[in-house]
Amino acid sequence: MATTESTGTDEARRMLGGFIRTQRKMANLSLRQLSALTAVSNPYLSQVERGLHEPSVRVLRSIADALNVSAETLFEQAGLVSGRGRGTGESTESVIRADPRLSEQQRRALLTVYRSYVGENDGAAHASHES
Repeated sequence: MATTESTGTDEARRMLGGFIRTQRKMANLSLRQLSALTAVSNPYLSQVERGLHEPSVRVLRSIADALNVSAETLFEQAGLVSGRGRGTGESTESVIRADPRLSEQQRRALLTVYRSYVGENDGAAHASHES
């Protein structure tokens, strides 16, 4: 039975690594550049991308920040949280990141503004539920 669990864990790590690699390439970053942005060693990031290591929450947050991806997205890819309760926010972010008509600077600006609005609305909704 441990073999089945191990196989599932290996597959999850490979999927997470592939997702990180895809996001890094979409951001036009080399592994070395991502290493500099995250303060995580280049060899370790390479092993994460190949599914050989399961990164810590700190490393996932650092990667998410550097790639302009929500930390929740990486946590979900890593199997740390489920996708329940999410609206269309992640699909909105994906569309912004994938739009070839936008420059990287424009993508980052739009994502920042979008996240700030969603954060404000989430905070307002939370405050109204407490009242």
